[in-house]
Amino acid sequence: MSRLILVEGLPGSGKSTIAKLIHEIAGDMSLNPVLFQEGDVNHPADYESTAYVSEEEYLRLKEKPEYQPFLKSEYIFPFGEGLVIPYGKLKKEYGEEFPSGLLQALYPHDIYELPFELNEQLISERWKQFAQKAYTENYYYIFECCFIQNPVTVGMVKYGVSDKQVLNYIEGLANEVSSLRPLLIYIEQDHYGYAFEKAVKERSPQWSKGFAEYYTKQGYGKKHGMQGLGGALEVLMERRRLENSIYDELHIAKVKINNSNFNTVEVREKLKEVICRYSGE
Repeated sequence: MSRLILVEGLPGSGKSTIAKLIHEIAGDMSLNPVLFQEGDVNHPADYESTAYVSEEEYLRLKEKPEYQPFLKSEYIFPFGEGLVIPYGKLKKEYGEEFPSGLLQALYPHDIYELPFELNEQLISERWKQFAQKAYTENYYYIFECCFIQNPVTVGMVKYGVSDKQVLNYIEGLANEVSSLRPLLIYIEQDHYGYAFEKAVKERSPQWSKGFAEYYTKQGYGKKHGMQGLGGALEVLMERRRLENSIYDELHIAKVKINNSNFNTVEVREKLKEVICRYSGE
C-alpha cells in the first residue's frame, strides 16, 4: 500500500485542486490522509520559508538584542556547519512582533536561494528524516509539488544545471522515501499555453510579474535570452520536456492524469480508481 502521494505538474495544470480531491477521496476511504500543499511552513519534508546560516552569521544576528528572543526558538536546529532557521514559521507564530529586519536578514539565506548542491543536500536529508518518522505513523501523506517541481525549479530555472543533475536529485528523494511506497500522480495538459494563460488571468499582476522575472532573469531563461510572460512560457515548455523525461526515468509507482478539460467530476473518478488500486482496496 502506498502511504505517500506526490502530486506534480506545471503551474496552472490543476495540482492544488487535484491534491484536495485526493485528500477528500482518501478521507472517504478512511485512509487517514494528511495534505501538505505548496507554501505550507509546517511541511514535514520540505523547507518552506526557511533559512540556513553559518554559525558565524547566527552569532552576528544574536548580537542584536531585539533579535535574541526569536533566535532561541525550539524550531532552530544545527545542520552540518550551520543552523536551520524556519523564519516563515516564526513569523506566523509571532506575527507583527517578529522583527522585519531579522526577516530581511534571513531571506537571502533561504534554502531555495542556496547553491544547488547545498540545497540538494539539505532537502535530501529532510526527506530522509521525514520518511523515518512517517514509517512509524499511520498517515496517508499527500504532497503537492515539492517532489519534482522544487528540484526542477532550483536546478533548471534558477541555476541552469544539467538534466542529469536534476534527475539525480529527484531520484535521490525517491530513494529516501522508498519505504513509504510513493505514488507519483502527474497532471497533464494537452494545450499548456491555454492553461498558463488561464492561470495568469486568475492570479494577480504582481504574481505574473514576479513569475516572469523568476523564469527569465536567471538560469535557463537568462541563458537563452527569454523575456516577459512569453519568455516564461518558453521556459515552462522546456521544463515540461524535462519533467516528462524525469517521469519516464523514475522507478516508482506513477500515473498521469489528463486535466485538459478541468472537469472535476471526470478527474475525481479517475483519481478514485487510481487510489483504490494503490491503496490495496
